Amino acid sequence: MSSDFEAYELDFGTITAEVTNKIGRIPKLSGEEKTQLVLNVDKQLEEVRELLEQMDLEAREIPIQSRAMYNSRLKSYKQEIEKLEKDFKRSRIAYSDEVRNELLGDEASSSENQRAHLLDNTEKLERSSRRLEAGYQIAVETEQVGQEILGNLHSDREKIQRARERLRETDANLGKSSRILTGMLRRIIQNRVLVFMLGAIILLTIILAIYFNLRGH
Repeated sequence: MSSDFEAYELDFGTITAEVTNKIGRIPKLSGEEKTQLVLNVDKQLEEVRELLEQMDLEAREIPIQSRAMYNSRLKSYKQEIEKLEKDFKRSRIAYSDEVRNELLGDEASSSENQRAHLLDNTEKLERSSRRLEAGYQIAVETEQVGQEILGNLHSDREKIQRARERLRETDANLGKSSRILTGMLRRIIQNRVLVFMLGAIILLTIILAIYFNLRGH
């Protein structure tokens, strides 16, 4: 997993270096050329965000004893991309002195102040949007945890019900066995009584036979 993380790091370093260079060129351009470069940088920044997401996923799979180091590196990369995005926003509304004088003339200073104010408001809106997204993500994760807990409770309930059914079956079997044993014991006692009575009758018959035999003599 760490090798995949490091491969993403190499791609991240290559793309961010290109983006940094292009951001520095944007204020020096105007017209269609500037528009095309802005679109190109925007696309590369999206690629960098995807790389950060991949690195985040890889960091979660790294053994816990090494994870802190990778999380620290990932945090610094996130800070770097945030700075690049801010520089990119400034570069889109900024012009070199030569281009600004060509496009705006004497109104350059006033227009620049308006753009700076607009940029500040845009950054505030984006920070609020990120906070909302983070809150939404927490809510989604909380819902997932709740669903997992409910699933576990349902599974535990089914296990308890099955255990109760087995206990009822065991209790029924024990009752049946007890009745069988009681019947067997009753028959044994009856058989012994019959044997005793039969023995007594035989003994009495023998005694009477001996008595009458002696009396006849």
